[in-house]
Amino acid sequence: MNTEILSTHTKELFQLAVQRAAQLLRAGELVALPTETVYGLAANALDEGAVAKIFQVKGRPSHNPIIVHVASGEMARSCAAEWPEVAEQFARSFWPGPMTLVLPRAKKIPNIVTAGGETAGIRWPSHPFMQAVIRECGFPLAAPSANLSNQISPTNAGHVHSQLRGKIPLIVDGGQSQVGIESTVVDLAARPPRILRPGMIHEESIVAVAGKIQSPAGAGTATTLRSPGLLKKHYSPKARLMIACWRDDADLAAQIKNWNCKIEHVQIVAHTKIPVGLGAANVSVIPHDAEAFARALYAELHRCDAAGAQLIVVETLPDRPEWTGIADRLKRAAA
Repeated sequence: MNTEILSTHTKELFQLAVQRAAQLLRAGELVALPTETVYGLAANALDEGAVAKIFQVKGRPSHNPIIVHVASGEMARSCAAEWPEVAEQFARSFWPGPMTLVLPRAKKIPNIVTAGGETAGIRWPSHPFMQAVIRECGFPLAAPSANLSNQISPTNAGHVHSQLRGKIPLIVDGGQSQVGIESTVVDLAARPPRILRPGMIHEESIVAVAGKIQSPAGAGTATTLRSPGLLKKHYSPKARLMIACWRDDADLAAQIKNWNCKIEHVQIVAHTKIPVGLGAANVSVIPHDAEAFARALYAELHRCDAAGAQLIVVETLPDRPEWTGIADRLKRAAA
């Protein structure tokens, strides 16, 4: 299969890409589309056969559910069997944006989307291209990240192409994803609500709307998963990933030696303690700011893999609420 890449950087190209993507999606095909979080591998969420292709192309386990993407409050409500007041409050506060709401699913949502569960994750993304395609199609899109299962999520079209070229007919290039990690997922079918997957909308903001939330303990151990992102190992580079804290270059070098890896095969991602004596080619620096770090993280891990790293060492993150979602991704990448 030839994989076409369409740009969106002019008004005319944007509209042509919308029409081509919608044409393929209506025909039951898969299309890689930009969102503000990461690039998604989209199919008609109401077409069981089309959604099955997502699992096949990604090598995704069948027990891992897929988020349903919508482009209006009306479409969101049509995907849920119930729409309680708390859902309306969350929608008003966080949509469009990187927030997924788990609710009892409507009958029209196929079992394959929800991994056989009775709830569906629903999100209204803020990316203008994704919104335009959903509106053009007139149906919601099932769209996990556009990568092979358990590998690093893509934040630009090049990342998608490196993993899925020849497997899908179209990749739409909408530029770099501006959030950089996957959406926050909140289970509104639970009472009180529970955060299933942390993201860049963090707990304080959620409590301000919900009033009270449950501990996330046990959210990933249920027989039927209610959200993606709950598997122990996920978002992983090809290289082994370690999270480490070091006093100085000598301390870091000693830790790397203990991990039985030569320094020339190591890539170091730092934000505060910047190594200066281990070889500049091995060290990259991401800003010590949660939003900027999230935006850059996956691209940096993709770069480390492309450089042939055997080991990626990421500096320990600050223990503050705004870093929780990033810490979750790194913990699963290192598992």
